[in-house]
Amino acid sequence: MSPTFRSLRIRNYRLWASGAIVSNTGTWMQRVAQDWLVLTGLTHNSGVAVGITTGLQFTPMLLLAPLAGAVADRVDRRRLLIVTQSTSGALALILGLLVITDTVQLWQVYILAGLLGVAAALDAPARQSFVSELVPAEDLPNAVSLNSASFHAGRLIGPGVAGLLIHWLGTGPVFLINGASFAAVVISLTRMRVGDLIPLPRSPRGRGGVRAGLAYIRRRPDLMLIMAIVGVVGTFGLNFQLTTALMSRLVFDQGSGGYGLLGSVMAIGSLSGALLAARRRRPGVRLVIGATLAFGVAASAAALMPSYRSFAVALIPVGLTSLTLMTAANATVQLSTAPAMRGRVMAIYMAIFMGGSPVGAPIIGWVGQTFGARWTILVGGLVSLLAGMAALAWAARARGLRAGDLVAATPAVRRWTGRAPRARATEAVAVEESVDTTSAA
Repeated sequence: MSPTFRSLRIRNYRLWASGAIVSNTGTWMQRVAQDWLVLTGLTHNSGVAVGITTGLQFTPMLLLAPLAGAVADRVDRRRLLIVTQSTSGALALILGLLVITDTVQLWQVYILAGLLGVAAALDAPARQSFVSELVPAEDLPNAVSLNSASFHAGRLIGPGVAGLLIHWLGTGPVFLINGASFAAVVISLTRMRVGDLIPLPRSPRGRGGVRAGLAYIRRRPDLMLIMAIVGVVGTFGLNFQLTTALMSRLVFDQGSGGYGLLGSVMAIGSLSGALLAARRRRPGVRLVIGATLAFGVAASAAALMPSYRSFAVALIPVGLTSLTLMTAANATVQLSTAPAMRGRVMAIYMAIFMGGSPVGAPIIGWVGQTFGARWTILVGGLVSLLAGMAALAWAARARGLRAGDLVAATPAVRRWTGRAPRARATEAVAVEESVDTTSAA
């Protein structure tokens, strides 16, 4: 089997991946249909109402992240995912029935969006860390990359299918299809061979689980560095829906079709980046820093493109480098985190990653209104370049460690690389081991 798809040789992961591609496509279909329903069906083109709906759906991720991570570390992740996926599917079906019966109201959409956000907040850390139970450690970077490829394949397919269905049938059937798509994940989870899952230690019950997760990250400078990079780039550089819309409309005078094409072109780059990342066996801090610098260059170049066609082409490396950054950061955090802490660490990671856009979008919007649309992308590119250079300088100066040594020194990585830690990285090992002994406090 090709190294790009080596995780698919494992039956449980094949089941997971097949269910995920169906569900991801349905999720992207619902995102388009939900915005369209609120914008044209329930309001008179109210961007505020769309913003409120989006905020209600993503705010629970920020508020519940540490608690959701603690839950994911203490319970059977497979069973938790069956519950969260079933709940999300039921909420989508309810919205679809309300639309089809012509009884839907805006407040109902708000409530369902909020409940969906709660389910997603509990689902995300369990889903991220569950991959570690499906594949051995040496295949984890590949599995994480293939998950990203699945997500962006859904992003390529879903919006187009949703647009056609909305035109032919309306938004109601789209919600029903998304509700049914969650059944694919639930079926894949129930058909897995439980005995083939890789057991991971669970955090003991008791108080202090959330505090232990935060303390674990504070004592791991490599994790703090990665989360700082992801937070900065996510806040200022990954607002693609906003920045490409402004560029398409205000700079190149394109309509909705031109704007939609930009999203598909960027998704091509993202999907390519995911497949390339799937070939790598050992990501690390160095790759995260390098991808940050490359993304900064690509975004800055895209902002300066003189025509719509050249801008569209420039978005391909933007998608590729941003996806490389995200998959490298995700895989590095998972590989270098003690299994008993993985759910909490991934929950905080996801909160930082997803929480950046609601903070950065208004700032970037103000930049575009004040200085012009090109600056919305250029600011993100320049900030990413500065973040990458600052991280590179830190890695070079921190006790003489080379970038990546902290990750290479951790027990989780040593187990599957067979490499002994460098002499200068022994302090990182001591930190890791000291945290392991206090993580249940």
